[in-house]
Amino acid sequence: MGEVSEARGNPARSVAFEGVSKRFGGVAAVENVSLDVRPGQFVTLLGPSGCGKSTTLNMIAGLELPTEGRISIGDVDVTDLPPADRDIAMVFQSYALYPHLSVFENIAFPLRARRRRAPDEIVRRKVRDVAEVLGLAGLLDRLPRQISGGQRQRVALGRAMVRTPTVYLLDEPLSNLDQQLRVQMRSELKDLHLRLGATMIYVTHDQGEAMTLSDTIAVMSGGRIEQLGAPRALYERPANLFVARFLGEPGMNVFEGTLDAGGFAAAGIALAPPPSLAARSGMVCAGIRPEDLVPAPASTAAIRGRARTVEFLGARALLRLDVAGQVVTAFVPLDAAIAPGDEVGLAPTAPQRVRWFDAASGAAID
Repeated sequence: MGEVSEARGNPARSVAFEGVSKRFGGVAAVENVSLDVRPGQFVTLLGPSGCGKSTTLNMIAGLELPTEGRISIGDVDVTDLPPADRDIAMVFQSYALYPHLSVFENIAFPLRARRRRAPDEIVRRKVRDVAEVLGLAGLLDRLPRQISGGQRQRVALGRAMVRTPTVYLLDEPLSNLDQQLRVQMRSELKDLHLRLGATMIYVTHDQGEAMTLSDTIAVMSGGRIEQLGAPRALYERPANLFVARFLGEPGMNVFEGTLDAGGFAAAGIALAPPPSLAARSGMVCAGIRPEDLVPAPASTAAIRGRARTVEFLGARALLRLDVAGQVVTAFVPLDAAIAPGDEVGLAPTAPQRVRWFDAASGAAID
């Protein structure tokens, strides 16, 4: 375990973006991003394909240079520094292992290839310490083709760890793994971060990874950060409709309708808005997460429709309800006795579980 203690002795550093943009010709991949990552923090850049998250990570690594803005690591402006001078380690989506080298030599490669080659005794100690941490001690003599996908991913992590960097950059490192192995590796990554105390910046489109791993999530869309915060805060209080719909499996149900003195009304929907919206009128959107809806008598329920499907999920079922042509999802008990075609009513578990958004801008208004 010597490598873990050594990594902790190499102080984690902050990462700061100040008005960073990146354009490829006339296309803006990243637009005016400002972000402060504290030393030792685990921050995830989350968003759909093409939102700018990998480009942002590549600019931290020095693989791309910003068109505008400044990037700092610790107290050093690294905007124009080459990757080798940034003291970062990057783990990619592909394992990028050398197939002709053993697990030992793959992990040792950064120490052998650096401008100041480490003595063999130091290389052996560092590699064995990292292998012990990652559960690879018995595999050091094998070639990459002789180990599993999860073990190869750990080798890629070990190659990053062996240099004891102060910032780790991880670009969708689990996306090539099957679901069960991905969940296992997620847990191992979280444990590794806690033990190393290093700064980690992680890129993914998988919200499950982001929610379970991160101290802070930056939800990105169209090259911009839509919302930045702790996973629970983003989930419970999304700043806009994009975040509300993107987070959650399934995402938040959103209903567009009219707000006036009589309440909120949309096709098949009738909700009572909070007192804070009493003076507001016009078009708004109401958002309710599937777990915040429960079955209610159809004749008096806030939401009324016909069941389309009921999907068995083990401890509960996922109901898909057709409400005036809109599909509404809700988690219901297995004993709810709902069949496709049934008329069904749903109600929010509590008024405060309904989120409200401006229909024009999409911004939260409560």
